[in-house]
Amino acid sequence: MNGASREALAAARERLDALTDSTSVDAGKLAEELAAVTALLDREVSLRRVLTDPAQPGEAKAELAGRLLSGQVGGPAADLVSGMVRSRWSQPRDLVDSIEELSALAELTAAQRTGTLDDVEDELFRFGRIVESSTGLRAALTDRSATVSAKTALLNQLLGGRAEPATERLVARLVTQPRGRSLESGLQTLSRLAAARRDRMVAVVTSAVPLTDAQKRRLGAALAKLYGHPMHLNLDVDPEVLGGISVRVGDEIINGTVADRLAEAERRLAG
Repeated sequence: MNGASREALAAARERLDALTDSTSVDAGKLAEELAAVTALLDREVSLRRVLTDPAQPGEAKAELAGRLLSGQVGGPAADLVSGMVRSRWSQPRDLVDSIEELSALAELTAAQRTGTLDDVEDELFRFGRIVESSTGLRAALTDRSATVSAKTALLNQLLGGRAEPATERLVARLVTQPRGRSLESGLQTLSRLAAARRDRMVAVVTSAVPLTDAQKRRLGAALAKLYGHPMHLNLDVDPEVLGGISVRVGDEIINGTVADRLAEAERRLAG
């Protein structure tokens, strides 16, 4: 997102936090209603253009959004969206992307209230790994010719009763409303949002064998010291690394594996 949209999203996040800080607001319901608004604006191209038209007064756009959403969603969702359309957006799609992000954040807030946010983080990561390792499953979940009911039924088989309700809802929205994104990137975004909700960074750690609890604690402490930020470890086991570990934080990769050192030695010999 460009500057105007980034500022508008930051302001919307603050309003969402203010809303969800109140226990009287049902964060799960808010997430569902914001997801419905996302779907509406994703379908109605002309509507989202009107709601982001910089030539129109912000108050007029807010009144239009209020009329459209009245009776369709609750007051908190309507107020939040009305406030967003008052802001300036670099392009119409940024508004829809931002409402979708707020929906996910509201869902994660609901999970945090019930003490299940850690489980949701881990389940999103594990589901992402399952998708990456199964081309057949990925094809079924991303098949454009498949109906929403068929994809929902498949997800129920995979996750129904095996994952937290928040995880099921987040994944279902991503699969049934991909909005042009890859499934993998969507899951990564959800994982980052979950970590951010707990004010933590995410490190994807790949090792040849499972790490012990003591190793996890030492690694987490070392990474937190290195990055100056609390760190959540997503752990993956890959025997092909031959020993040691590989750590990815965002776009940065810290390699300490035998395989990596062998590859480096081969490159030097070839040079």
